[in-house]
Amino acid sequence: MDDVTPEPDRPLPAVRASDAEREATAKLLQESYSEGRLTLAEFDERTAAAYGARFRSELLELTHDLPAAHHQLESTLAERPHRAPERRVTGGSGPATSIAVMGGVERTGSWTLPAEHTAVALMGGIEIDLRRAALQSRETVIRAFAIMGGIEIYVPDDVHVEVDGIGFMGGFGEESGRWKPDPRPVHQAPPGAPVLRITGLALMGGVGVRRVPRVEQ
Repeated sequence: MDDVTPEPDRPLPAVRASDAEREATAKLLQESYSEGRLTLAEFDERTAAAYGARFRSELLELTHDLPAAHHQLESTLAERPHRAPERRVTGGSGPATSIAVMGGVERTGSWTLPAEHTAVALMGGIEIDLRRAALQSRETVIRAFAIMGGIEIYVPDDVHVEVDGIGFMGGFGEESGRWKPDPRPVHQAPPGAPVLRITGLALMGGVGVRRVPRVEQ
């Protein structure tokens, strides 16, 4: 009970901290350490505390004795929390299929993913990159079928994703680990984010789904 009630001398209420706010605090601590304002032990201790913080007030306490950093963090915490961008769901139309037969298909850049999309790779390859894509609906289904071929699907972290395909003499699933083209941390999708369900079959082939950082506008 006590940890959700702010102390009298704290300027902010006990509001829950977000992943983005923890990252901002860690960045400020890194800068202060590189400037010689913190010892290595202090940097390690405060960084661990930042990633374990539950409330904004805890993050502010970690930088209150650093010049200007406290005010910078206050500005960061005052911004609106990350949420699914309204522009992501537009209601527009887009291609219903992606078919690659002994060849390749790329869906990248600015395009619209319809509420239902079918991808078929027969001895070929398909790349579906949704980082800059708009969605027709808040609930979307991609049916992916890879037969002696491969399908890669990149889902930005402001979209919920569910993967339930089948791999038969092949692989169908979500890939983990840092993505080399953009090694930034991948966050949880915010409440109310669009939902993408990916289902289908990989027969002597592979369907890989990777959650990647959203493109900052």
